[in-house]
Amino acid sequence: MAVVALSTTPVRLERTRLDCRLAAPDVLRALAAEPWPFALTGEWAGGGAVVGSRPLIEPDESADPFALLDALPPVDDAGVPAGAVGGGWFGWLGYRLGRRIEVLPEGPPRPVPLPDFQLAYYDNVLRRDVAGNWWFEALVSEARRSALSARLAQLRDRLGQPAAAPAWSAPEPFELSPEAQEAHMAAVQQCRERIAAGEIFQANICLRLESRFDGALIELFARAASALNPGYAAAFAAPWGGIASLSPELFLRHRGPYVVTAPIKGTVRRTGDRRGDRAAVAGLRESAKDAAEHVMIVDLMRNDLGRVCEYGSVQAPRWPYAEELPGLWHLVSRVTGRMRRNARRGDLLRATFPPGSVTGAPKVQAMKVISALESSGREAYTGAVGFSSPCAGLELNVAIRTLELCGGRLWLGVGGGIVADSDPARELDEVVVKASPILGALGCELRLGAPVAV
Repeated sequence: MAVVALSTTPVRLERTRLDCRLAAPDVLRALAAEPWPFALTGEWAGGGAVVGSRPLIEPDESADPFALLDALPPVDDAGVPAGAVGGGWFGWLGYRLGRRIEVLPEGPPRPVPLPDFQLAYYDNVLRRDVAGNWWFEALVSEARRSALSARLAQLRDRLGQPAAAPAWSAPEPFELSPEAQEAHMAAVQQCRERIAAGEIFQANICLRLESRFDGALIELFARAASALNPGYAAAFAAPWGGIASLSPELFLRHRGPYVVTAPIKGTVRRTGDRRGDRAAVAGLRESAKDAAEHVMIVDLMRNDLGRVCEYGSVQAPRWPYAEELPGLWHLVSRVTGRMRRNARRGDLLRATFPPGSVTGAPKVQAMKVISALESSGREAYTGAVGFSSPCAGLELNVAIRTLELCGGRLWLGVGGGIVADSDPARELDEVVVKASPILGALGCELRLGAPVAV
């Protein structure tokens, strides 16, 4: 595979405060006409937003995406403030990249094939800090100084004349036909039988909700991210459409010698009142099914990190915590480790990708079961989205709650972890629970076809 080489000449992070009060979606709109615009909002790099466009390098699919994460220029880190990003590789890694790590079957049909990954190198970004201030940040070399000065002037001009938000036209209703419902419940039952036979302990079984949307990816993101405010939201527009990830889940954060992952497993619907939510969370904590689902994935992530971390450094809490999200509660654990000195970011991804929370245990066999039981192939969904920066480290979400748009076709993957005592009807209900906040934010509905008892 092709390897992209960047200059080994050290660069300096330079920052310029901007007179800008726009929200991140409006900044993204201002860059919409430029090549490969993107935005990250929520908790990325300590919180705030990162927006960019017009990358310096656009590798093709022959490149090794894991090696790209390490293809970064050295930075003179004197005076680099906390939270600065500067630039780096931004984009997403699709679920199918797992086939570049392990020997896996081709999998089910792909209704709309997307690239295996989308990564590009940007040597400048717009960064909103946690106080709400916008900065132009650039990784400056003498060879690029003049071009980056011109870029700053150009961005000031664009931000001074922001594009108005177009009138919103919601996607068509998402469809989940009776046949798709029955197929999902049958897949859950077959997964239980494979667990009973000792083939696996758990697998994450998903389905695809589909719609039509004639608008822009950026508008999907602006609408949904503003309403839901997820921790690790991201939009990457492409000539063919793009992805809008509304993920609450941190896959990997690597800064200095330390790495952290925060798998989510265990879900319950929010009731809408304090007393009901307390009871719901108590029930979630006491659920043997959710506890088994969660503990297995935490152990899997500990083992994955252990492949690239110093012996004895990987730690996980004894008990998960409950995290409140729009429409639901999740159980979350934070697993940490200290990377070995000779381990690089590409090694970390090869040891952990795809994320354990959206595959199962044992991971490779669970992925083979997923290929056998799911009715459509995964694309960006259940991969990872984020960045690799010489200033801010590596940070990736788990690409759940992720809208994918191509040629007017819009889809949303949804699923859950299946263990021995999973109930097929309840798993179908969990699909509806997870999808409802996103569809509600977009102002559209989920059509279930003929009623199915859940």
